[in-house]
Amino acid sequence: MLATAVAALPWMIHAQGPELRFDGRMPPEVERIYERGLSWLADHQTEQGNWNDGQSGAGVDGICLMAFLASGEDPNFGRYAPNIRRALRAMISSQDPETGYLPNSMYHHGFAMLALSEAYGVVDDSLIARDGGGKNGAGMRSIGQALDLAIRCAVTSQEKNRWGAWRYSPDSTDADTSVAGAVLMGLLAARNAGMEVPDESIDAALDYMRRSTGKNGFVAYSGGFGGMGESMNRSAIATLVHAVAKQKDVWQYEATLKHITERLEHQADGHYLEYFRYYMAQALFQGDYQAWQKWNTATIRQLENTQAEDGSIGQTPYQTGMSLLALGLNYRFLPIYER
Repeated sequence: MLATAVAALPWMIHAQGPELRFDGRMPPEVERIYERGLSWLADHQTEQGNWNDGQSGAGVDGICLMAFLASGEDPNFGRYAPNIRRALRAMISSQDPETGYLPNSMYHHGFAMLALSEAYGVVDDSLIARDGGGKNGAGMRSIGQALDLAIRCAVTSQEKNRWGAWRYSPDSTDADTSVAGAVLMGLLAARNAGMEVPDESIDAALDYMRRSTGKNGFVAYSGGFGGMGESMNRSAIATLVHAVAKQKDVWQYEATLKHITERLEHQADGHYLEYFRYYMAQALFQGDYQAWQKWNTATIRQLENTQAEDGSIGQTPYQTGMSLLALGLNYRFLPIYER
């Protein structure tokens, strides 16, 4: 019992208290949406631990993993502990043991690195190995080892890149703010978890995001020149990375935060919808708590109306996982969701 309590301690230290959760009142709608969504994700996880849809890869597995971790269930002995362990085995097994790359793109790599960071110090490695057996068991890398390899892959990829950022391939020499934001969030989460991440890597990526931001709060997709092309998604990403990196004193942060808080009614569509919800929730929560409360209330209503009877949101694991994470800030158990 003592060992279990000690193992759970880092996670409990990270979790913020209920006083920040709607003054201690969890909206019942959130719990209903979340529980139905997790049940659907659990039912659609393969025996190998991954989730198959049109965007399969370590990043999708990481998104679904974080959805389970975000709700506050005990990750080692709770209802969904087996799903959490299977997901981690799938992610670690998919990693290139030489380069540390988590496929199928640097997008996936960034989200997978973020998920490993949130699981590090929370999930008991010995339980993962015990359940795995054989190839994925005794000889499997620990979460910390896999995360260290993933960090090195991101840093090596960045060093090859003339913009000091990332695009889809680890060998890309061009960059875009969407992929760069995903990888940077993974590195920031790893640093927050106590892993060694070079300051130079964080600084170079933040510099790329700043160079891509205009006075109007627009964030360019690529090219490193700000103010060209409006995208709420990219403005939200830029707001978030500066907030988590504790760089709220730069004018670029103020510009992007102003841009998104003045457009709370904005609605994305198509394949950008869940992506938009995910980043907008975190950016507003970090930057303007009152704006987040308004936006969160509207998001709860939207998901209540769009969640299918079977619990899925948008029919795919990616869409369901991202939508649940947009509500995950109501729980605040993930370290990356702290203010």
